[in-house]
Amino acid sequence: MKRQPYLFRRAGAEFIGTYALVTAGCGAIIVDALTGALSHVGVALTFGLVITVMIASTGHISGAHFNPAVTIVLALIRRFPRSEVPIYIGGQLLGAILGALTLRGLFGLTANLGATLPVASPIQSLGVEVLLTAALMFVITAVATDSHAPTLLAAIAIGGTVALDALWGGTISGASMNPARSFGPALIAGVWRDQWIYWLGPIMGASLGALFYQTIRLPEDRPMIESLDQASPTTQPQLGD
Repeated sequence: MKRQPYLFRRAGAEFIGTYALVTAGCGAIIVDALTGALSHVGVALTFGLVITVMIASTGHISGAHFNPAVTIVLALIRRFPRSEVPIYIGGQLLGAILGALTLRGLFGLTANLGATLPVASPIQSLGVEVLLTAALMFVITAVATDSHAPTLLAAIAIGGTVALDALWGGTISGASMNPARSFGPALIAGVWRDQWIYWLGPIMGASLGALFYQTIRLPEDRPMIESLDQASPTTQPQLGD
């Protein structure tokens, strides 16, 4: 299969986005461990904000996956060329590794470079990662692949989901939702305990999230239904429509 144009430039955007995710998000974990200034809420918001910013700045180049689980599942549902998956994942993993190396140079091994480790049991943490990533992938599939969705809000919707997931799931599993985000710090810090959770959980969860959205997706040729705040009594859908 012939590769689409500018593949390595697009993979470069994935590299930059994942590098930013690890340096900002895991950097927030390290800074909070050193100063206590950010708190769990601040760390969660940092992850959400960096995703929002990087989607807004590189989404038009690469689609802004920044996550091997997202890339794999988009290929499975035929929203991304399968032949390009290895190059995209390579860019994501390299970005995560360089991000972790940057943090190692700045802060040493403080807080294990923000490596994800389950606080609860491995099975409970796996379940949380599946649930968190399913919610994230449901939103991604909606705003990034459906022509009916308001794409201008994609960065905010996806970044907000990352922050929300991190707020409630971070203290249980670390709220990775992303094999690359977990792999980079684990490799550089040498912290591999239960690493399988952060590959299996996100891939399973992303598959479920995409499947759930696919079951409710409207046909492309169906007119978009107006939201409740825009619809007038004359434009409300009628029973039987």
